[in-house]
Amino acid sequence: MLAERPRPSIVHDGTVSSGTGEQGPRGDRPRRRTFTPEYKQAILAEYDALTEPGARGALLRREGLYSSHIVEWRRAADAGALDGLAKSGKRSRSSGEKAELERLRRKVEALEAELARKDAALELVGKAHALLETLSESADTKPRSKRR
Repeated sequence: MLAERPRPSIVHDGTVSSGTGEQGPRGDRPRRRTFTPEYKQAILAEYDALTEPGARGALLRREGLYSSHIVEWRRAADAGALDGLAKSGKRSRSSGEKAELERLRRKVEALEAELARKDAALELVGKAHALLETLSESADTKPRSKRR
């Protein structure tokens, strides 16, 4: 017979409130979990402190986490992002501004590439026009034969 596995300590009934205690039109749908910086730091510290075989996996199962959470949180901690979030409790505006700046840079690059294509096309049309003018002038300057 199979041994019964321990159940996670987190139980979710599947209902989500709108924050005001009332359920909205989408209140019956699951909601993405969010983790505070303090929670992330505590889990990282506990995860790093575990040395027994299987203890880290047990921690992840108990908390309902994936190893990818640990990887992402460790990267954020190494970059100092968790420290900054822990102090303010909110995302810094600079990260939003950086994202907006990057989006605008990509847009400028795309517009510059489009402008370069249009300039090349306009230059090509100008050369074709000049060639046609030259051909037209050379056709007009040739003497016509006297025969009809």
